[in-house]
Amino acid sequence: MPDIAVVVVNWNSWDYLFSCLECLSRQTHQNFRTIVIDNNSKDKHPESTFAVYPRLTFIQNYKNTGFAAANNQAIRIANDCEWIVLLNPDTLPDEMWLENLYKASISHTKYTIFGSRLMMAGEPGILDGAGDVYHMSGLSWRYGHGVSLSLLNNVEYEIFSPCAAAAMYRRDQLLSVGGFDEDFFCYFEDVDLGFRLRHAGYRALYIPDSVVLHYGSGTTSKQSDFSVYYGHRNLVWTWVKNMPTALFFLFLPVHVLYTAGCIFLYAVRGQSRVIIKSKIDALKGLRFMWDKRKVIQRNSRISLTNLWNIINKCISVGPRSKYKRMS
Repeated sequence: MPDIAVVVVNWNSWDYLFSCLECLSRQTHQNFRTIVIDNNSKDKHPESTFAVYPRLTFIQNYKNTGFAAANNQAIRIANDCEWIVLLNPDTLPDEMWLENLYKASISHTKYTIFGSRLMMAGEPGILDGAGDVYHMSGLSWRYGHGVSLSLLNNVEYEIFSPCAAAAMYRRDQLLSVGGFDEDFFCYFEDVDLGFRLRHAGYRALYIPDSVVLHYGSGTTSKQSDFSVYYGHRNLVWTWVKNMPTALFFLFLPVHVLYTAGCIFLYAVRGQSRVIIKSKIDALKGLRFMWDKRKVIQRNSRISLTNLWNIINKCISVGPRSKYKRMS
């Protein structure tokens, strides 16, 4: 039986998807199954299209359930696997990508979450991300995004959470925290999941030899109204749900200041309507998020010292800001 289920959620990304599946077919570690869930893309592909790929399950959803719900759907299906590996359709994993992730799970037993090294497709030597950074304001970004690989040491180190474009999790641990929050629909759901897994006492490690080329924004633009709305609404919900009480009030002025700055910035860009709507809807949903917060905080196993050390507190919150690496 396979150890791993590789989950790919597709939405209008057919041009990328089949190249991704070809890369999966050439992996040096072959003891895995693949689950592809199509979230009601415009052009449907029959299940027979995927018959050439062994151990692949194709599921056609007839509405767009969102990235979070579709991944939860796959996690429930993969009840024969110990590990869940999430992979975006707009990626090209190296042949040893999965093998190096799996080796890391054996050699680093203190860690149960593993993030890949994302490289920008079409820009040789430029990082797309080496693990997610979480800032006290609620902002999150991919460490090293847009930076030359030569500026980053090729070492493993603890990260706040992995980018779900290419990450591996223990299935039982995902289930123990309830999987992705489906109220998020998409965007920031992997940061929220990573935060909740930390509350549960689990740790994440960056694996530099697990390499994936990532096109990024293969379906929607980073600055589209769609991504701005969901990204900034869910940023608020993630912060409110997960920030421990002592740090909540300490960091609250920074969170409010960052929110005001975002509203101003997007208004200048001509997106005032969507950014204001995202924050209004975030406030409307706070009652439900606060109920979730109570459960998360009540069951939290993480120490404030541990969380303080892993949260970024730099004044500059740009994509190239440094953060303290954990041994």
